[in-house]
Amino acid sequence: MDIRPARHGPLLRTVLRVALTTAVLLGAFFAAPLTRSFTTASAVALGALLVALAGLMGWQARAIVRAPSPRLRTAEALATSVPLFVLAFATGYCLLANNDPPGFNERLTHVDSLYFTITVFASVGFGDIVPVSQVARGLTTVQMLGDLVFLGFAAKVFLEAMRRGIERQAHDADHPSDTPR
Repeated sequence: MDIRPARHGPLLRTVLRVALTTAVLLGAFFAAPLTRSFTTASAVALGALLVALAGLMGWQARAIVRAPSPRLRTAEALATSVPLFVLAFATGYCLLANNDPPGFNERLTHVDSLYFTITVFASVGFGDIVPVSQVARGLTTVQMLGDLVFLGFAAKVFLEAMRRGIERQAHDADHPSDTPR
């Protein structure tokens, strides 16, 4: 009897959860009617979403420590946090493109705003889409700084949680009588 599928079960479930989460996030982004202008309420909503993302990352860190496979759970946490972070800014840029005057050198579709967000996130900045208003430049600057903080925070928190989860597993294997049932 071949036991390989059972061994790959956790990996397959992780890949499927990440794919489903990313598909739902992308579906919601592309279905959203982002035809309004960027306002103070938009800025507050973006800020609240980023705070909620930080809370989600804290929850994910605790889940990593308790997970049967901390490495897989860490990969899943990163693979679900990054799209949420990117889509939050893409939404803001899409709304900014509707301002009068527009925040960018051209009108942005959902695809354009996602493209711009990823070029900023990846620090490549092709230059074909350029923020021209003070608000657009400000939000782009916030994203650039946020990218650095987000990546550093995610790496620190998730890797530390993974280390603790691996240590917990080793302790549980060495001391099975201490393991709660």
